[in-house]
Amino acid sequence: MIGIACDPLRHTSMYERMQEESEDSDGEGGLGNVSRVIIRPPGQSGKAKRGHLCFDAAFETGNLGKADLVGDFEYDLYLRPDTCNPRYRFWFNFTVDNVKVDQRVIFNVVNMSKPRNLFNSNLTPLVKSSSRPKWQRLPKKNVFYYRSILHQNQYVLSFAFSFDKEDDVYQFAAALPYSYSRLQSYLNVLDAKQTELRFKRSVMAKTLQNRNLDLITIDHVTGKMKTNRIEKSFIRVIVVICRLHGAEAPASFVCQGFLEFLVGNHPIANVLRENFVFKILPMVNPDGVFLGNNRCNLIGQDLNRVWHIATEYSHPTVFAIRNMLKELDNSDSYQIDFVFDIHAHTSMHGSFIYGNTYEDVYRYERHLVFPRLFAANAADYVQSNMMFNADERKIGCVRRFCCERLSDTINSYTLEISVGGHYLRDGKTIALYTEDGYYRCGRTLVRTLLQYYRFINVLAVPVPPDIRQKHKNRPRTHQSRSRSKTRYEVKPRPQTTRYYAPISYMNISINYDSCGSSDEGGFSPLRPKGPGCSHFSGYRSIGRHDPEQFTLPIINTKRYDTLNQPHEGFYKGSRSIAEKTIKLPTHIYEPSVNMPPKPYLSIIDLNQLTRGSLNVKSNILGNS
Repeated sequence: MIGIACDPLRHTSMYERMQEESEDSDGEGGLGNVSRVIIRPPGQSGKAKRGHLCFDAAFETGNLGKADLVGDFEYDLYLRPDTCNPRYRFWFNFTVDNVKVDQRVIFNVVNMSKPRNLFNSNLTPLVKSSSRPKWQRLPKKNVFYYRSILHQNQYVLSFAFSFDKEDDVYQFAAALPYSYSRLQSYLNVLDAKQTELRFKRSVMAKTLQNRNLDLITIDHVTGKMKTNRIEKSFIRVIVVICRLHGAEAPASFVCQGFLEFLVGNHPIANVLRENFVFKILPMVNPDGVFLGNNRCNLIGQDLNRVWHIATEYSHPTVFAIRNMLKELDNSDSYQIDFVFDIHAHTSMHGSFIYGNTYEDVYRYERHLVFPRLFAANAADYVQSNMMFNADERKIGCVRRFCCERLSDTINSYTLEISVGGHYLRDGKTIALYTEDGYYRCGRTLVRTLLQYYRFINVLAVPVPPDIRQKHKNRPRTHQSRSRSKTRYEVKPRPQTTRYYAPISYMNISINYDSCGSSDEGGFSPLRPKGPGCSHFSGYRSIGRHDPEQFTLPIINTKRYDTLNQPHEGFYKGSRSIAEKTIKLPTHIYEPSVNMPPKPYLSIIDLNQLTRGSLNVKSNILGNS
């Protein structure tokens, strides 16, 4: 490589390269990663000066094949394809050091193999430095994705950057990296922190480069007998597969959020651990992750297209997982309910699920239940990206293998989450994902599992807290009612002498018209008409009398007859009031008291009214 022999900077490559290897030796399947390559301006040689950038990608998950200086401050960067497979080029992860303060550069990534990606939709590369270890997105105004005539009309990702510290080492990446070493460290810490045995960690197989395929088993189902499946006492198993592709680092964050929530102390996790068995494989392609490949393993095989032809020698991890699934499926004690394959998508936003299609309508309807529940729980779920198919080109993927080669009780899904971001509630604004956002998606997956098993009546639905009886031992008739927080003191009623209140009576006699139509005896009450009042006015216009003449003491001392009162003239032309006066029994009240009139109601059929008939009807009512 350029400048390796005379470079005074320390060599930090993780790969051992032969001294006789030239810079033109790309190796099988594409360019090798650059290792401490210093780019000098044309015509300069010797010791590297400040400002001569040093590129390095010879570390875990690193990917950068070549760097060329094409201007005073512009560099063309070439991505390294997957080992033994030059087809895939998208992931990049490299470092830059030996910089000057306020040095401005432009990096052009010129050989991406997937022109339709999220860099054309608000996605920007990530950057961090040795003094600032937190990943940050580059501003959108400094990032451009376009078709370049200078690069054979290919799509180019260009971003401008200004270095601000000389002693810092700057690292650029397409997405948040998640390495094999980080997974091993996380599992070691998680294993050391558990006070009680909540999961079992084992090595299921070895890769071609002798790395571990870790299997996390969570099995707390001890109360059930592992008997015949026909007796409906089998144990349900949930399998989670992750990181089949090396560049899909967000999938590992989702799997970590799933695992961390499941082994925690949350009540949902306790219920699921006590009733189901979980088989979690957090990294199926450790070699591809370590090498910085996009999709393939060491020998250039896409592990999500070989499940139907996997062999022990070419695909040892897939072969071991496939045997485990077949063993569980043929067992009389276990039943596989779910197989989740977690991936990261580079051209769509949000989270969504890919499923299968079946000729059996009932199986297909059962297959749709979980995605609908997950869509209701995940705020970042994009319904339009969800797809169910039986594509022949994907016959070798996990979900197609499980639905065709295993029992029909298995629901196999591909859970996709974006490398970029997700839409907010307005449907237009895009919020880019962080590590916490990916962890939240994993926790949502656990919550949806609990909701699904309650939906199909496998787990009992608990009674809401507000419906539960607070005092179970007390009789129902003595349960206290809900009271307000503010209590008022009830004072005793004072002892006072009772007096009869004076009651004033006006005209309380009733005059009935024999021509009326009433439900009670065929009579309707006729209200008295005062001078100058309309036919529909009541007692408000009638002359009032002296209230002392109708007080209760006077009524108790003598009989009082309303017929001898001066308002008799108001009832001329009507029947004798004495005939219709209602008298109460003498053993209750000694005087004869008339009852108040019934309400006056006249029904008009509006459907029979024509032009002018309303006036005629009003005149008839007025003359009656």
